[in-house]
Amino acid sequence: MNGDAPLRRSTILLYALPALVSSVAALPMALFVPAFYASDLGLPLASVGIALAASRLLDVVTDPVIGGLSDRWATRFGRRRVWMAVGAPVFVLGLWKVFVPGEGATAWSLGAWAALLYLGFTLLDLPHKAWGAELSDRYDERSRIAGWREGLAAAGQVALLVALWLGARAGWGAPADQLWGLAVAVAVGLPVLLLASFAAGERPAVRSAQRLGIVAGVRLVVRNPAFLRVVASTVLFVTGIAIQGTLHQLVLRDVMAAPDWFVPMILAENVATLAAVPLWLAVATRLDKPRALMAAAAWLAVWSAPLAVLREGDAGWMVALMVVRGSSFASVLFLASALAADVIDLDTLASGTQRSGVFFAIQGMATKLSLAFGVLLGTALPAALGYVPGALATPVVAGRVMAVYGLLPAVLMGAGAAFLVGFPVTRAVHAAVRAQLDRGAGGVRRGRCDRPTRRPRDTGGTRRPG
Repeated sequence: MNGDAPLRRSTILLYALPALVSSVAALPMALFVPAFYASDLGLPLASVGIALAASRLLDVVTDPVIGGLSDRWATRFGRRRVWMAVGAPVFVLGLWKVFVPGEGATAWSLGAWAALLYLGFTLLDLPHKAWGAELSDRYDERSRIAGWREGLAAAGQVALLVALWLGARAGWGAPADQLWGLAVAVAVGLPVLLLASFAAGERPAVRSAQRLGIVAGVRLVVRNPAFLRVVASTVLFVTGIAIQGTLHQLVLRDVMAAPDWFVPMILAENVATLAAVPLWLAVATRLDKPRALMAAAAWLAVWSAPLAVLREGDAGWMVALMVVRGSSFASVLFLASALAADVIDLDTLASGTQRSGVFFAIQGMATKLSLAFGVLLGTALPAALGYVPGALATPVVAGRVMAVYGLLPAVLMGAGAAFLVGFPVTRAVHAAVRAQLDRGAGGVRRGRCDRPTRRPRDTGGTRRPG
């Protein structure tokens, strides 16, 4: 592949295929699993939240290691795809044990199997994002690549929700049955889509005669102010999204007294998300990615805040707000990913080596810890404020729960957007960086992806962008 030539749409589609199934696991972990373990299995809601949050602690170790190794180890099959092949069975096993726990499930077993599930997801998702960042050097095409990935993720969730809705109408609506069906679908579909995606191929890696060691490389990453701003904004965005995702089903059941609206609401929200992806791609092309991401986050915040005033009988208004709010949901994810890919080019110029894996490892670790923190806040805060799952909330408790559900995420979204004000990596800046990389500044070159090179002594020297 030539990074200067536009990619074929078929190549981008093949690359994005695994997101169609891996996203099917992400939705139930936020929307179904906490409510299932608390309501159907009888575990305390706060214990479920703590177990799911604690299961992400392993990511602090595994994400940087997997990201660094996928940058440094080249095989005949490439740097990224081999890790995804290893992660698929780990992911499927962990998902099965979380979704189909059997009798005697405890918060401890939930935390242990969820940790394995997240390890498998890291092995799949982190190399996948790094692979996508390296498919093209073009500023707007990177948005397209990330947009296709998140668009297929939304399409997978739409298909999941349609299946759940049809199953419920057919009398197959018990949560245990639904989770079992999801586990079977992932176990069958993931290997097929993963193998198909490998036909997209990988580009040769950017290498330098002087390669940084892992410690020196991580230091350079954390000294990259533009990347830290991307991570900080992502943490706040994802925490707010996770709070609402954790509480969707509980709010509809115990505050709105309308549990049957849950699947239609999430389905309508995901359809709106999928339909709006081309719109947000156009906005990013016109405004630059940082300003488009700020606009998407502000949209989420503006339409989340009114949720705080809704009460029993307002389910229709809640669904309407969630659909409008959700039209920018996928854009927050794919624009943050595309923006990180541009920032990585600054590091490539400074370090002399393309280290997309390390960068996406740090961003992924922050994202997953934010998801865990959001789940924790979405379960612990309502419990501390007097909410008991399974019982219709009193007016006072309902007001407290809806404040957590609507106002807190809105504040977090606004704070995340603030980190992007005056963001330094614009279209013009990225073009200048790419020009230096294409001229070979810093001794950068593209090497063969399928043949490992001998690692020279680490001098710790770096060159910063001019």
